[in-house]
Amino acid sequence: MSNEALDQALANKRQAGKNIIVPYIMAGDGGLDILEERLEFLQECGAAAVELGIPFSDPVADGPTIQDAGQRAMERGTTLTSVLETLANFKAKRTIPVILMTYFNPIYVYGIESFAKDCVSAGVSGVIIPDLPMEEEAGIVACLQEHAISCIRLAAMTSPNHRLRDIAGRTEGFLYAVSVKGTTGARAGHDSHVKAYLQNLKQMTNTPVLAGFGVSNPEQARELASHCDGVIIGSRIVDWFHKGQTDAIKQLIQNSI
Repeated sequence: MSNEALDQALANKRQAGKNIIVPYIMAGDGGLDILEERLEFLQECGAAAVELGIPFSDPVADGPTIQDAGQRAMERGTTLTSVLETLANFKAKRTIPVILMTYFNPIYVYGIESFAKDCVSAGVSGVIIPDLPMEEEAGIVACLQEHAISCIRLAAMTSPNHRLRDIAGRTEGFLYAVSVKGTTGARAGHDSHVKAYLQNLKQMTNTPVLAGFGVSNPEQARELASHCDGVIIGSRIVDWFHKGQTDAIKQLIQNSI
């Protein structure tokens, strides 16, 4: 079962004719005591949901900016447990959907059932697990579905059509369309094949398709969103939060919608 709050938040943006913007931030970068403030700020900027990264020692999908943020967060002692506890503390006041981006190892160590239950207690709407292949996901997906937590799948440009179709058919919340061949990080532009790739994914699912990886300015965001439903913006926002450039973040999000 998909998460109703997340589905509704995305549907509201689509029905209003707006691009869906999902910012990524690293939990614990700058301290967990500012997490509530940052989520509220991103909601005020017009974000539909927030992707919240869990710091990990071997972040294979992350580029330098997010790796550095994860290192800063780990140096502050941030763990999956402390993030869920922090989110639970202000669950009642929060209305913007929160999606955890975590690698599988922390979930396995935590315990899959305990993780799902604590996500509910923390008000988590969805989970992205970039290193969990479709062939190995059955146990954890069943547990997440039982607790109405959306399992958001990633689609890669290098995957054959039959695999993309399977991923698109299984995804919940939205389909995360990886729009570069490589790790996260701001880029000057995108591959010429991205347009056809995004349009192809749109034909495979009624679930919103959001393009991620490499989005660093409103022009890129609007261009990519014109071929799907919206974008995920990560490294640029992580960098600007670290530098205290909140006005720039606000302009980036609002000008991308």
